[in-house]
Amino acid sequence: MPIAQVDLVEASNQPGGPTELPFPTLTRSHILNCSYHSWYPRYRSLTPKARLVALSVPFLTYLRADGIVLPPEPSEARQRADPLTPPPSDPGSDVWDDEDPDPSEAWSDVHVKVQETIRELGGSVMPKLNWSAPKDATWISATNTMECRNANDIYLLLKSSDFVTHDLEQVWDDVEEEEQDEENECDTGDESDRDEQKSSEQKAEEVLKGVPYHLVLRKTIPAYNPALEFRCFVRARHLLCICQRDLNYFSFLPALVPKLRTVIEDFYQKNLQRSFLDENFAFDVYIPPPHDRVWLIDINPWAIRTDPLLFSWLEILTMPAPEQIVATALQASMEGDRHQTEQEENGCNGFEASESEDEKIIYTPEFRLVNRDDPEAYAFNTPKYSAHKLPRDVVDAGNDGEAGLREFMGAWREIVRQQESEQKSSGLGKYS
Repeated sequence: MPIAQVDLVEASNQPGGPTELPFPTLTRSHILNCSYHSWYPRYRSLTPKARLVALSVPFLTYLRADGIVLPPEPSEARQRADPLTPPPSDPGSDVWDDEDPDPSEAWSDVHVKVQETIRELGGSVMPKLNWSAPKDATWISATNTMECRNANDIYLLLKSSDFVTHDLEQVWDDVEEEEQDEENECDTGDESDRDEQKSSEQKAEEVLKGVPYHLVLRKTIPAYNPALEFRCFVRARHLLCICQRDLNYFSFLPALVPKLRTVIEDFYQKNLQRSFLDENFAFDVYIPPPHDRVWLIDINPWAIRTDPLLFSWLEILTMPAPEQIVATALQASMEGDRHQTEQEENGCNGFEASESEDEKIIYTPEFRLVNRDDPEAYAFNTPKYSAHKLPRDVVDAGNDGEAGLREFMGAWREIVRQQESEQKSSGLGKYS
């Protein structure tokens, strides 16, 4: 990952620095503890209104399959059910051709539940899987946002997202294998050959056994402002640092930092510090005006896959612990007090006074924002997640199957050939 590479380069430039990021061992239990379905029941009252839909093996197979084939719209579905009813458009149209399969027939229970949940949540939702939201696929949405008003909007985002694919196929990357799994690998020499022979449905079923996949449908937040969403990093149950999630400059944020830091600290200490199952994790919060209520948006693994945003993982992992900072400050203060008591007749009273001052020494998490002069402040014209996007023409060709892709490639070669011919012609004219 690029983040890892940057951190390792930074580490190698430091004399005697670490050769790899000092992450603790990443376990399956930690990944599962950060899954939305795992922590949501405990913190339901702290999150925006949401519903979870358990996903079946056929639906997972659909998400993992190549190409994007969407279920028919309700009007088309009714036409399929009643073929005697003439279509509203051209009678000769093949819109309802039986050769076009309905992919939702294999997972009709999930499809119906998704439709019911959208209606229950007011007709507008924002989807995600256990860990990731398809934010990298909003380019394919008609609104260029995460907002979905029907089931097909959701399926289109999910199937177009690399983030969702990571949840489905790479969820155990960098995770330490269990001892029992390692023993099983030693006993089976032809494991890789059998894996190649497994169907996509068999592979999805194996994944489902280890991961109870859910589709999270969160009610769309009205007047949502991305500037007010923040990522918080917790190490050894100490709130270490905070930064904004949207990497653009917002002039109103610096004045809000004292209040935002206070409400986030209070929220963490009251709700997460003692109750979350792991001592290292990152969590995202949203604090809308008047900035006195904190909403828990997500909990992320303490792993390289989680974006550190305005920090680097090397910086976070090697940052002095809060208890070390407080202890150092207390020791320096007490040494100064002892020196003072040697010069005073009533040394006991002076020492008691110093203790009361020492109790006021409190660790304050760093709160980092994008400043006006930072390079990130000028990224307004840079599309987010551009590395995960494809031209719409390519997507449309993929929707038409292999024939569509062949036609697209032929057209593309012809365009390239014409451009090369024009360049050669213009070159001859210039130098003749």
